[in-house]
Amino acid sequence: MRTKTLLRGLGPGLLVAATGVGAGDLATASFTGSALGLAVLWAVLVGAFLKFVLNEGLTRWQLATGLTLLEGCVLHLGRFAGWFFLVYLLVWSFFVSAALMSAVGVTSHAILPLSGTSESAAALDKVIYGALHSLAAVVLVRIGGYRLFEKVMNVCVGVMFFSVLATAIALQPDAGKVFAGLVVPRIPPGGTAWTIALIGGVGGTVTILCYGYWIREEGRTGTELLPLCRFDLAVGYLATALFGISMVVIGNSLGALEGGGARLVVAMADRLEQAFGAGGPIMRWVFLAGAWSAVFTSLFGVWQSIPYLFADLWSQLRGHERTEGRLLTATLAYRGYLYALAIVPMLGMWLSGFRAMQQTNAIVGAAFVPLVAAVLLLLNARARWVGERYRNAWPTTLVLLATLAFFLYAAIVGLGE
Repeated sequence: MRTKTLLRGLGPGLLVAATGVGAGDLATASFTGSALGLAVLWAVLVGAFLKFVLNEGLTRWQLATGLTLLEGCVLHLGRFAGWFFLVYLLVWSFFVSAALMSAVGVTSHAILPLSGTSESAAALDKVIYGALHSLAAVVLVRIGGYRLFEKVMNVCVGVMFFSVLATAIALQPDAGKVFAGLVVPRIPPGGTAWTIALIGGVGGTVTILCYGYWIREEGRTGTELLPLCRFDLAVGYLATALFGISMVVIGNSLGALEGGGARLVVAMADRLEQAFGAGGPIMRWVFLAGAWSAVFTSLFGVWQSIPYLFADLWSQLRGHERTEGRLLTATLAYRGYLYALAIVPMLGMWLSGFRAMQQTNAIVGAAFVPLVAAVLLLLNARARWVGERYRNAWPTTLVLLATLAFFLYAAIVGLGE
């Protein structure tokens, strides 16, 4: 495949990377680097690889059958599977949307306080900024469609990765320790839970399904485009891995960290300002720009893509024929879910017990990955559904089984804690 063709094919993979990286990923990678050092960098690579295998299987199914994964589930696993996912999607949407609005609100307050610097002012700014960003994302989705979404996301992706990578490089980590952490799998004593969180947190959860709708928007149909999509996904998850590695390096360089979610990002920016001396104010702003881009791209990506899932699923459950991606965005189901996604979860920003809600969000999101692995093991194993050439090869089957086992183990560890 020609280099120009490959470069033109980049886009949806980077959208997956940007949407899958949020405040939770910033916090997890930073805490892990702070607690365990650079010895667990290999876990970032493993997490990105597992998500790549899942998305490659999803893409292979769609290009081989012409059906989205949700269409395949309803067709071959029954309507019960569709209703089950619908309930899951509603719960996930509320928790994740409220968490994203809170994250972008707190990060924006750190950049430009509106009501002052007190704790009560920060809480008020979080709500104001969160609501404004939510409504802005709705406007951008409605007036510009997929093309404007892609352009805005690409700019934010550039800012996000440049800022975080530049910060990690400027901290001058020990190259030998970085290399050893990447190639020698090792878990420091007492670091099992953090390592599991790092692997599971890389690359998003429900948002991996969105790649199928974005390649439809790009007009990619037919198995001849599978190599292009694989390359696109590989670049996207490589970018995700680089981001995660950079955050582990930053967390390790800054020492003990406290806080959670977006508040941790603010604390890290303050610590960076102290660490760089005269150049501290510049590095603080560079890092905050990257952090804001990370949380906003997650919010914008979820707002644009998750309504696809609802509209597609709702159409299947009502017995309608398949609807192409561009037509899905014109449906009442897509528009209605977009507005509900942007407005209803605003209530979550006011709840005093929202920390528990964010923890629930993490559990609900992590539970989705083994479900996708199980579905791909079932659907892509049947040659009469995907064709002999595109069924799961034995290495892919092993990775999917390992993914299923890993996330079930992670769920057990998480419940135990």
